[in-house]
Amino acid sequence: MALALAQQIEGAIVNADSAQIYRDLRVLSAAPTDEALKTAEHRLYGVQDGALPCSAAEWAAMARREIGDIHRHGRTPILVGGTGLYLRTLLDGIAPVPAIDPEIRDRVRQAPTDENRTKLGALDPESAARLKAADTARINRALEVILSTGRTLAEWQKERQGGIAGEVEIRPLILLPSRKWLHARCDERFARMIDEGAVSEVEKLLARKLNPNLPVMRAIGVPELSNYLIGECSLDEAITSGSQTTRRYAKRQFTWFAHQPPADWPRFQEALDLDRVDEALALLRPKS
Repeated sequence: MALALAQQIEGAIVNADSAQIYRDLRVLSAAPTDEALKTAEHRLYGVQDGALPCSAAEWAAMARREIGDIHRHGRTPILVGGTGLYLRTLLDGIAPVPAIDPEIRDRVRQAPTDENRTKLGALDPESAARLKAADTARINRALEVILSTGRTLAEWQKERQGGIAGEVEIRPLILLPSRKWLHARCDERFARMIDEGAVSEVEKLLARKLNPNLPVMRAIGVPELSNYLIGECSLDEAITSGSQTTRRYAKRQFTWFAHQPPADWPRFQEALDLDRVDEALALLRPKS
């Protein structure tokens, strides 16, 4: 759909997916194919090394620069991706949390999640009670913020800076196809990625011996295929697990996009095949 729109308006596609920003995950993040890259200009795909985590604030800063450059050349940026936090940060701004002390960040990210959650419970009980035990990234973030700044993340989040929603005209479209269609696509995609070299991609990641808490190491498919590569399960079991994880993540995204964005943002609820692209694109055009 983004490719069709880019061709119609000579737009440039800007990545808004937290996995596709890493060059290490070309297969597992379903990054644009070589053919797609030839069809339209793409930005912020595969620009970050997996050893360097990319926060929502860092992505938003990069996206603002790309959007500004695209506008200066008289073209239209087309943001594509399902990372709601990235999009919300870009549009609404972000809390002005100071830079985290590198030593504190390293110490937090190297510690076990249950240990960090216990510390968070003592320093910021509201955040600890709200966050799930498996939500490693958010637990780490909340803990490193209060340890580094002396204020809870919730206190910082009462302030917002840097959003561009008031500076640009937005033509949003949320895709919410049927769950049955979506789940079938999830299973098909994971199986196809195995054929396209996902196992080799994870093998290269493991060879780098990166911190297992890094986003690139927790991306869907990496833990599952890692278990296969170290002999803890069969490939079929890894594929089944990866497909299940993909479907669960899609369900969370579906729920978020169904309720979080403004109610007046149009929702397209049909299966998006080639015959439906123009129908969906019509929702992006200004009303006469």
